[in-house]
Amino acid sequence: MESISDIKLRQITLAARDLFWKYGYRKVTIEEVCRKAGVSKMTFYKHFANKTGLVKFLLSFVIEEGIKKFKAIMESDIPFTEKVLKQIEMKKEGIHGMSDLFLEDWLSSDDPELVAYRTELTGSTTKQIMSFYKDAQKKGEIRKDIKPEFILYFINHMSVILEDRSLQGLYNTMEDLVIELMNFFFYGISERK
Repeated sequence: MESISDIKLRQITLAARDLFWKYGYRKVTIEEVCRKAGVSKMTFYKHFANKTGLVKFLLSFVIEEGIKKFKAIMESDIPFTEKVLKQIEMKKEGIHGMSDLFLEDWLSSDDPELVAYRTELTGSTTKQIMSFYKDAQKKGEIRKDIKPEFILYFINHMSVILEDRSLQGLYNTMEDLVIELMNFFFYGISERK
């Protein structure tokens, strides 16, 4: 059975997710989150030191869920090409509902705490993902002539590519750009067979 504290935490995070995903987190105030969650500011501050702490908490949950799904896909007994398609679909689902405002806030944040957190998340998730790709390479599912370090480099620089305003302008939404980038990463420019 959930404690009152757990229920309040869930109310805060659900309200914040709804607001942040729609409006970005920079424009949303703690007061708005509390009002939507039906909790007091005192309750908010029992769980989070500030809005940055809430953003980090939400993103860590989203990324943990993504890693679990990724791991399940990579450990499944399906051909690697199907795993890639499922990863792309997973990526679509992961960012579905996030507004461009939220993605822009996250990718362009100059808040030192969030920059450090983004770097930490990128590093830890990249290590986990690379471990799966190295295993796939050993199994012959990924080309042997591509250096795992190149894959790592490319993955680490995807966020830099996503921040490019001129590139963003070529797409209707950030979601469209992310999908194009993932397709390019996995399939290159050749027609898929």
